[in-house]
Amino acid sequence: MGSHTNRTPASPDVSGEVRAAMDGVRRLVRLLRVSARASERLVGISGAQLFILQELAESGPCSINTLAERTLTHQSSVSVVVTRLIEQGLVSRRRSDEDGRRVEVALEPKGRALIREAPPMAQARLISGLRGLEPGVRAGLVQGLDAWVRALGLDGDVAPLFFEEETSRPSRRRKSQEHTDEET
Repeated sequence: MGSHTNRTPASPDVSGEVRAAMDGVRRLVRLLRVSARASERLVGISGAQLFILQELAESGPCSINTLAERTLTHQSSVSVVVTRLIEQGLVSRRRSDEDGRRVEVALEPKGRALIREAPPMAQARLISGLRGLEPGVRAGLVQGLDAWVRALGLDGDVAPLFFEEETSRPSRRRKSQEHTDEET
């Protein structure tokens, strides 16, 4: 028997709130999935890869850390996607014109051509929508999502870009533990 047999019935108020929250999550996931499929169908790369290309087109050459800040994701996730884009000849790594010590990611002509044919990505729409929320509503959403992620035991994981294939990289919690083990 499944774990659902041990649940206590929720009050109608809680059930309605849970349903509303799940409906919202389903709508967001659908938006992201439809966007990712459109990217794959129209230009042959993942939605995450296209999102990175579009951010580079908007911002110009920048470091992995700057790109992570612009995409609101972890540097390691961006690095994985950038590596895939380099392998396809869509972007390149190069020394900064302003600071030769700094390495930047830049669009290649093949990447620029691909962007002209690409659909807009849902990630940009989500970020814009979040930024447009009233500060109190946004703070409440962040607090609620953080609590939900912790309750699910997912708070130690690095959040990858949406629908990008996972590579075997340790979670933040495991990295922290490995670092502690190395020190002892």
